Amino acid sequence: MSAFRSICPASRLPVDRGVAALVDGEQVAVFRTADGDLHAVSNHDPFSGAMVLSRGIVGSRGDRSTVASPVYKQVFDLATGECVDDPEVRLAVHEVRVRNGMVEVALLTRALSA
Repeated sequence: MSAFRSICPASRLPVDRGVAALVDGEQVAVFRTADGDLHAVSNHDPFSGAMVLSRGIVGSRGDRSTVASPVYKQVFDLATGECVDDPEVRLAVHEVRVRNGMVEVALLTRALSA
């Protein structure tokens, strides 16, 4: 795990939308869902190869918070990074927290497949 890096004030993180951040040279998509949970996953869409997941559509599948890629619409679980449509594909999931009013992210894992 890398050290936590400040991303933005928590008050500036929109609900059910993503923001892109560069953390230790890696693009990360950070989300705050309507229930107040924070999620940080790779911004890289493994299906299109584009850095676009921060622009994805936040939703849910059952009790799982998800984001759909804006390119080909594959859906990813924000907590696990697993692609709901293809469980063989997974996004890197990073640790995220709020400290002193700032959203902070630490890189944890890398995607298991491209």
